[in-house]
Amino acid sequence: MVIKTKKYGLPKKQYINMCLKSVLKEFWWVWFVPLAIMLLPIFISGAFWWCFSITILLVVLYLGFWYIQFTAITQLDQYKMLFEKFSYEIDSRQILMKINTKEGSQITWDKIKKAEKTKDAFILTISRAQFIHLPFDLFKGELELKFMDTLLRRKGLITTPIKGKEQATEENKVEGKK
Repeated sequence: MVIKTKKYGLPKKQYINMCLKSVLKEFWWVWFVPLAIMLLPIFISGAFWWCFSITILLVVLYLGFWYIQFTAITQLDQYKMLFEKFSYEIDSRQILMKINTKEGSQITWDKIKKAEKTKDAFILTISRAQFIHLPFDLFKGELELKFMDTLLRRKGLITTPIKGKEQATEENKVEGKK
């Protein structure tokens, strides 16, 4: 089966938000530095305002650095392709991103590092700053959504259990105890 979607272009603001979330998840351990600085007044008397100011400055600089990086990507010509409108053809071998019937590119499944299913879209991560965002509205029906979900699970990109199977195993456990 081949999934054919409608045309869609990723909005720049949404791209920046997705990148910031990705970086915050990837570098979660960085937040221990401001926490450690905030704990310094316990050991040094009279250093509360100094530690508080340094902590706020570090957090603002860290978030500002990444925000500027990802905002700059949206302005560069070489990354213009990320925000063009594509239609997608998805099958078990590859993802075809088509600008029109003659132009486009293909992405094989081994290039996708991870996938995430949110409440309104599939997000396929290629790198820290490259995503394929597929809102559910792009798909023509429920069958295509289920096929996409199954495809991502088969590829090992989404590991959360399917609700139906999860409920069935719970019911089997309960019946086995009786």
